[in-house]
Amino acid sequence: MIHSFHTPTDGIALPKAFTFPFHYTPHPLTRLAADEVRQYLLTRDDWQEELRQGKMFGVLVIKDTEGKLGYLAAFSGNLAGSNHHAFFVPPVYDLLQPDGFFRIEEAEISGINHRIAAMETNEAYRSAREEWKKAEEEAQTTLASEKQKLKEAKTLREQRRKEGVSPEEAEAMSRESQFQKAEFKRLERKLKEKVQAAGEAFQAFEQEIQALRHERKTRSAALQMRLFAQFRMLNARGEVKDLCEIFRSTPQKTPPAGAGECALPKLLQYAYLHQLQPLAMGEFWWGMSPKDEIRREGHFYPSCKGKCEPILKHMLVGLDVEPNPLEEDVHRQTALEILYEDEWLVVVHKPAGMLSVPGKNDLDSILQRLHNLYPKATGPLIVHRLDMATSGLLLAAKTKEVHKELQALFETRLIQKRYTALLEGELETDEGIIDLPICPNPMDRPRQMVSREYGKRTVTSYRVLERKDGRTRVTFYPHTGRTHQLRVHAAHPEGLNHPMVGDDLYGQPSDRLYLHAAALEFVHPVTGEKLHIVKEADF
Repeated sequence: MIHSFHTPTDGIALPKAFTFPFHYTPHPLTRLAADEVRQYLLTRDDWQEELRQGKMFGVLVIKDTEGKLGYLAAFSGNLAGSNHHAFFVPPVYDLLQPDGFFRIEEAEISGINHRIAAMETNEAYRSAREEWKKAEEEAQTTLASEKQKLKEAKTLREQRRKEGVSPEEAEAMSRESQFQKAEFKRLERKLKEKVQAAGEAFQAFEQEIQALRHERKTRSAALQMRLFAQFRMLNARGEVKDLCEIFRSTPQKTPPAGAGECALPKLLQYAYLHQLQPLAMGEFWWGMSPKDEIRREGHFYPSCKGKCEPILKHMLVGLDVEPNPLEEDVHRQTALEILYEDEWLVVVHKPAGMLSVPGKNDLDSILQRLHNLYPKATGPLIVHRLDMATSGLLLAAKTKEVHKELQALFETRLIQKRYTALLEGELETDEGIIDLPICPNPMDRPRQMVSREYGKRTVTSYRVLERKDGRTRVTFYPHTGRTHQLRVHAAHPEGLNHPMVGDDLYGQPSDRLYLHAAALEFVHPVTGEKLHIVKEADF
């Protein structure tokens, strides 16, 4: 399981602290280990078809009990129908073991599925359902027709009364009306009984199916919780928590499907069990990108938030872990640059790496700076936001009324925005429009994904400014304003298929995200003056 480096590692300094797994630049030793894993994968001809479909792999650089340097490798989920392969660490718990409770109970639940499917395709069940539907339709049609006849008879009687009738004729018409109503009631009861009888025959089948569905749901939930209890996760202090305990304090309360089966938890578990010292980690994608997500072969990615963040919060206890770079106030001493100001509004330049509004950790933000500058301002101040990693123009209002009017301009797309970005690779087309449906990835926030089912439409125009040194400088004009819209449009295969330089979520990390909000153009809501405010990117 422990692999020695084939490539010489002399001269490569060991990491000072363990990798922060949710935002990192891979250590040189991590890159070497990943390269060796990729070379091994290329030798497995029997796996190539599955690998082409795409899978996440992980490496963990370690020292053994004798101080010897090496690395471990793992894959997320299972590979080639198994959790066990000699090159990779074993799972925390092998749910695929043939005689294990999971496989046994899974077979029982599968049997329930087959019984449900057999009943739903049973001729007697289908016939009973059709008879019930037919009885309902016939009842509705017949009653509607008889109601119309009643209405026509009533209209005719009213017409005759207007023309004049004798007392005897009036009495006869009243008896006729009562008789017709009584006949309708008798018919209504008869049809209702017929529908009820047909429904009872169908419900006898349906109740049995519903009971099986309830049993399936109950057993599946119990199986999941029993399974999660088998994942007894260690940390560097030797403390143990199962997945049920770990997720109990999270908003979802219960672990999501697949929790504990990602690469990094497997790697750390093996290291702790065998007294190995974790030094650095990295998780990389191999194969084609998933349909909805953005993954590029060979690129490193942060650990997922939905499944792994609660688990790793426990497993990393006792390790000296790098600080989260997103929690560093790199601009605390930088003065706020004001690009335009009057008595109603202000436009400032937000540096890359600064928040637009305060986050969870009370980091410096544009909003806090504006509150300090304009303590008497009313309303929310910030009119729109930029991602922390994005630099550029931010618009703020000094009064509640102007804030409301500026937001209305954004909502009606009467504020024109222009962005500049630097893309990896040389884009072939000179200009065009990107139109993709985007929504949050529920298991890996803040990442977004393209989804035809759940996504909201996002539209961006683009134009190439320059191609140089294997990169492309472009201008983006967003026509909608979704989270990470431009980043997804740049990186997704159905977009430009060229990630932005420094995009650690959809591409590869660098010194910064090369995306800049360069220009705002709008009509001043108070003066009516047309404003065009520009600060070009410095890249």
